[in-house]
Amino acid sequence: MSDVREHVVSPSVEDPFVHGLSQAIGGPRGEHAVPQTPDRGGRFWTAARIVLALTCLMLALHWVQKSPCKDGAWADYKQYTHFCYTDVLALYYAEHLNEGAVPYVDYPVEYPVLTGAFMGAIGLPVHAFGSKNDINQAEYFYNANALVLSVFAVATVAMILSLRRRRPWDAAMFALSPALLVTATVNWDLLAIVLAVAGVWFWAKRYPVAAGAMLGLGMAAKLWPAFLFLPIAVLALRPVRELPGEPGNSLTDFWRRRELGPALLAVASGAVAWAVVNVPVMLTHYDNWKRFLDLNTERGIDWGTSWYVGRHFDPTGATVWDNVPLVTNVSLALFAVCCVGIAALGLLAKTPPRVAQLAFLVVALFLITNKVWSQQFTLWMLPLLVLARPKWISFLVWQVAEVIYFLAFYGELMTASGKPVFPEGVFVLAASIRLIAVLALVVLVVRDILRPELDVVRRTYADSDTPDPDGGPLNPDSAPAVVTDAVPGRLATA
Repeated sequence: MSDVREHVVSPSVEDPFVHGLSQAIGGPRGEHAVPQTPDRGGRFWTAARIVLALTCLMLALHWVQKSPCKDGAWADYKQYTHFCYTDVLALYYAEHLNEGAVPYVDYPVEYPVLTGAFMGAIGLPVHAFGSKNDINQAEYFYNANALVLSVFAVATVAMILSLRRRRPWDAAMFALSPALLVTATVNWDLLAIVLAVAGVWFWAKRYPVAAGAMLGLGMAAKLWPAFLFLPIAVLALRPVRELPGEPGNSLTDFWRRRELGPALLAVASGAVAWAVVNVPVMLTHYDNWKRFLDLNTERGIDWGTSWYVGRHFDPTGATVWDNVPLVTNVSLALFAVCCVGIAALGLLAKTPPRVAQLAFLVVALFLITNKVWSQQFTLWMLPLLVLARPKWISFLVWQVAEVIYFLAFYGELMTASGKPVFPEGVFVLAASIRLIAVLALVVLVVRDILRPELDVVRRTYADSDTPDPDGGPLNPDSAPAVVTDAVPGRLATA
């Protein structure tokens, strides 16, 4: 329900960076202006419609940026010199879709089953049509994928807007992200992203079975959406703190806690959804199905990872960096330690963290500790950061770091192809800058958890019965608002 109390937060009033920019166009929104609500802004151009339009514009610009490569004629390193390489085109041939091969049935695919099925669902009709008509099949395949992935991106923004009715301008971070501009269709990651955000959306709306199913399907497309079960489980297991005038909960009441049931339902439905997609392929074409697992086990240290940076600065040149099983096991162990730390933070923090905060931490720390960090993986963190910490200055610093890395990465690709562009140290520096930027975001999110008065989302919803707008069943039926010394609309730093 929209009323005067459920106003739209103005970034020019709340965020110091946007406040400064607004001086160039007359200053921030005045305190005597008519209050905006989620359903009221201009006559037509409400905040939500503007953000959705910006998303479509950014995706159109992305298509233009990739257009030099969409015909598949990659001569003279055009895919690198024009910064337009995309796996979508390359794998149309590499996965034999151009020959009509059915993923997993005729050829082992290097991705989880739902991504392979998505590739086949578009690639096989394109091949069938192309075999009877004189068309550039690769270009048709790319354009069809770009269109569907763009729909997924718009749907992701729409769900963010629904989750942040009081803060619709937060979604502009996703819409205007330089990372979205340059990597939206580098791979099929937007499929997993829309499913993961749908899982968060359904959880926030108190549909735990649907939430788990979406996360399970996301796990069937890419592994990382499964990590979002951790915040749900941790917060559901969080000890119930005694409210004033109420007796404490005894351990014997543990299994009757209302938060635990929805969390168990979500995990169970996620497992079922994953099994429905995977088990038929496992039973009929197991060797082709496990190609994804084999590849991740056999793959060595990839470009731009913390492992890559560490190897570069190792003065001994130790061969341990080339020990793939060791690197794989150590990276998994480090991530497990990070998950334990996130669980401890979620359980012990004085104020319960928000779901999005823990979700961002688990995905960011996975990328930091992992031996693979492809250029488009940055998109995984994008919607989670928007929900976890919508602060423009830190967001833009991170995005600048990502753009620097993007440019350096293509220089590294040229060098690896026999056309040196710059010394190896330049690429390592760019990778280090990106790593530091993401680490800084992790630190800032942890600080917001430990000092909830700095959390702008929590402050926006302080007068609401949902202190965590993404919490869904985790939100108490009746809980006191977080006591802060902040005033709604007051500038927040960092």
